[in-house]
Amino acid sequence: MSLGQQLAPHLPFLRRYSRALTGSQGQGDQYVRATLEAIVAAPAEFPRDVDPRLGLYRTFQVIWGSAHIEGPLGGDASEHENIARARLARMTPLSRQALLLTAMEGFTPEDAAFLIDVDADEVEELVAEAMTEIEKQTRARVLIIEDEPIIAMDVETIVRDLGHEVTGVAVTRDEAVALAMEDRPGLVLADIQLADDSSGIDAVKDILAEFQVPVIFITAFPERLLTGERPEPTFLITKPFQRSTVKAAISQALFFDQSTVPAE
Repeated sequence: MSLGQQLAPHLPFLRRYSRALTGSQGQGDQYVRATLEAIVAAPAEFPRDVDPRLGLYRTFQVIWGSAHIEGPLGGDASEHENIARARLARMTPLSRQALLLTAMEGFTPEDAAFLIDVDADEVEELVAEAMTEIEKQTRARVLIIEDEPIIAMDVETIVRDLGHEVTGVAVTRDEAVALAMEDRPGLVLADIQLADDSSGIDAVKDILAEFQVPVIFITAFPERLLTGERPEPTFLITKPFQRSTVKAAISQALFFDQSTVPAE
């Protein structure tokens, strides 16, 4: 099997990680493209002594470390981007990476240590630091769009445990839009398939046509929304999910949102 064939199944999930790390589909996908270009340009340098997924993420981390820019982006940057960069400047980048690699991407602490080039015993400390810092920075009012009662209850509990307020739980597209218009949320958590065979994606499009709000999609088929070929979600949670995954995604989405209020 060629190297390309070995890496192909892992590319959607690298896009998920990169988008979450940058807070942008466009920027995240650019880092993934740069990673692939580096592999194509120097295939002999690809790590062959580890699992292909580890090697892919390790190559990405090298690209991220060499190209990532801290601080304000300059005159061409939007206010949103500058606020996100300002928040980034107040936080250790490695802590965010450790959190996303373990909680969202499912790497073990040992693998995460290899990926970010630290000792294994440092990873848990970095993750704890990331959660503490992010939870102190932001709080929001959250609309949940989910038609499965047990999942909706679980997500609602996680949201409240993080100190956020739930504005409502919708099970259909029309109900989601109505709730959003009645009580404007600061974050939307949306399932893809809803109770009346309507789409969470369409519900979100309707909401975004009225006002801007960060969105996290929840789906059992993440590969369909991580192709890099069209406008796609920046933040994505895969079903079945761990509570830590939802917490990491919520924290990260709010981290990049300019409208959240710093916690007192």
